[in-house]
Amino acid sequence: MAEKETIIIDDLMRSFVEGTLKSGTKLPSENELAERYQVPRMTVRNALNKLDERGYIYSKQGKGRYLKEESIPIQLHLTGKVSFTEKMEQLGYNLETRNICCEKISYDKKVYRILEAEPSDAVYKIGRMRYINEEPIAIHNSFIKEASFPRIKEDGPSIKSMFAYYRKHGFQEFSSNKTLLSISFPTAAEQNLLSCKSMVPLIVVESDCMDLKTKNVLEHTKILYRSDKFKYDITMD
Repeated sequence: MAEKETIIIDDLMRSFVEGTLKSGTKLPSENELAERYQVPRMTVRNALNKLDERGYIYSKQGKGRYLKEESIPIQLHLTGKVSFTEKMEQLGYNLETRNICCEKISYDKKVYRILEAEPSDAVYKIGRMRYINEEPIAIHNSFIKEASFPRIKEDGPSIKSMFAYYRKHGFQEFSSNKTLLSISFPTAAEQNLLSCKSMVPLIVVESDCMDLKTKNVLEHTKILYRSDKFKYDITMD
């Protein structure tokens, strides 16, 4: 029956991509699909559950399953030269940022190397949730060396924009020397924060923010973006 599940999933996915089924449209019932594909109802249910887990469809209690709403287009800025907050506001998005954590991290070889920190140095993670039109879009984590910003432990819980914080400390222009993009799946905690399911891929963007004048690395950034509610434009300015 696994082959039949795959056929059902592929057929429905094709109808989504080709526009045969429009966003918000109610899908045929399990019974209708079981009859169409000549399979047991459980096979149909398994196929639909997988599409649900991947974020393509959703259920309404007592009403059936529906194709997800059309993705919201977002211009994704891949460098550390411009503040995420400033970029979203310039483009007219209804952005809200909430600070969710300020915590000292355990030794992480990669992060410490990027920040040029010694194993004995304290490094803090400042986490923010980003919302567009009240929908969670991303978890934005910034890793900061305490030696560079001695009050980061005290200031961290109230920071929403790292660039605004840096400007208060005399840094005005920023650059980025590397940006990496990858895909991962959310942990249970990330599912809760992003209101997504376990099989919804996350776009992971890692970059460094440097002071343009001194070339010193101010932070290492790791952002986790939802892929099911948004469509990302990565065209470079």
